[in-house]
Amino acid sequence: MNNNQKAEPPHVAHAAHTAHEAHAGFALTRQMPHIGAVRIVERGQHIVQLDLGGKAPYEPLADVAEQPTPLLLRAFAQLEEYLAGVRKKFDLPLAPAGTPFQRKVWDALLQIPYGQTRSYRQIAEAVNSHKGFRAVGMANNRNPIAVFIPCHRVIGADGSMVGYGGGLDIKKHLLRLEGCV
Repeated sequence: MNNNQKAEPPHVAHAAHTAHEAHAGFALTRQMPHIGAVRIVERGQHIVQLDLGGKAPYEPLADVAEQPTPLLLRAFAQLEEYLAGVRKKFDLPLAPAGTPFQRKVWDALLQIPYGQTRSYRQIAEAVNSHKGFRAVGMANNRNPIAVFIPCHRVIGADGSMVGYGGGLDIKKHLLRLEGCV
């Protein structure tokens, strides 16, 4: 501890520590321009979930307190910058829960540059599952951290807008924002 830091009395430090341990995670919900309600969930100092669109109002999550944290505030700041057309890449610790195949697909989604799209078949080839484009579609559908893991950048082989957990209007808005449509 340096001279500028002050030690908290033991009862205050213990109370803060105990309150933090009572919840396995934290969430923050905000209204965002053009996409509506967004809830971001943090567990263990990693973003684990982003809910948006027609799912609001969101069901409470077990062991999750609705409370701002530095990471959640940073995540919303970056999302606001993205929606304003200022940010093209996110710099956040992500920890999506999923099967090894799903995580492989989500890693491939993270490689799609801003302003570009890929087909389900192209993602299947990228994860060495050449005929697994339907499995890629299911993994894409189960992406728990939409936008930060850009599943909106995956389109049909013919260029059509297909499925998006937040709704096709939000998908179209995000792709328009990135100059893809």
